[in-house]
Amino acid sequence: MKVGFQGEFGAYSHEAIDRNFKNAEAVPFRSFSDVFNALEKKEIDCAMIPVENSVEGSVTPVYDLLLKSGVKAVKEVYLPIHHCLISGNKIEEIEEVYSHPQALAQCRENIRELGLKEVQFYDTAGSVKMLKETGKKAGALASKKAAQYYGLNVLKENMEDTSNNTTRFLVFVKDNEEWETEGKMKTSIVFGLKHIPGALYGVLKELSDRNINMTKIESRPTKETKWEYVFYIDFEGSFKDEKIKDMLGSLDDKTYFVKVIGSYPAGE
Repeated sequence: MKVGFQGEFGAYSHEAIDRNFKNAEAVPFRSFSDVFNALEKKEIDCAMIPVENSVEGSVTPVYDLLLKSGVKAVKEVYLPIHHCLISGNKIEEIEEVYSHPQALAQCRENIRELGLKEVQFYDTAGSVKMLKETGKKAGALASKKAAQYYGLNVLKENMEDTSNNTTRFLVFVKDNEEWETEGKMKTSIVFGLKHIPGALYGVLKELSDRNINMTKIESRPTKETKWEYVFYIDFEGSFKDEKIKDMLGSLDDKTYFVKVIGSYPAGE
């Protein structure tokens, strides 16, 4: 099985693949868009994609891609995130630290205490790879796995400001007929609201009236019409459940579209 991910070998997405897929071939891509394109073309079998962090919130570029992509979510994965300060130099020799913007934000207080300058990079492990290839006198924030993979030193562990730092991933596929559909299920959908008073309240009431527990709500601009938004929500249950089917059917008069991103076994 080929499992795509955004970033370089040693990234947290790579670690999530290793923990959840035995004997899978992890395939790195530069951007989330590249991963989704490869999945649409069936160049890979599935993709491990981060969608939310417990400290920094949603990975918004992913939500924007899901609006138009035809891929489906089939599995939820949670991964504890422990950032390391990594370098080929001693800590007193470095003045800058490179990493993905979310990783930098998750470690901001500790970075300040060390007096380091933040430099954004496209990937956590990618920043370690860059230091290895260039010999640059700087640090990187990434996993211990990345330090081992590229042969650099861990100067300090647990750089994250919050000890319960966790990232939520979804596994996406092009066709989901053969994936697991048993156990405690969750569903993700996206919808656009009609411009009528109480439209969002009306959608949420449909869930409440059926005792459907919503676990997340997120709004994103459509990027096509000024000040127009779409809403992403996650809730417990499968789109195959009768009450979920009934709830989705009830949204026709409150929305101008509803798209099911997927139903999948809930992660732990």
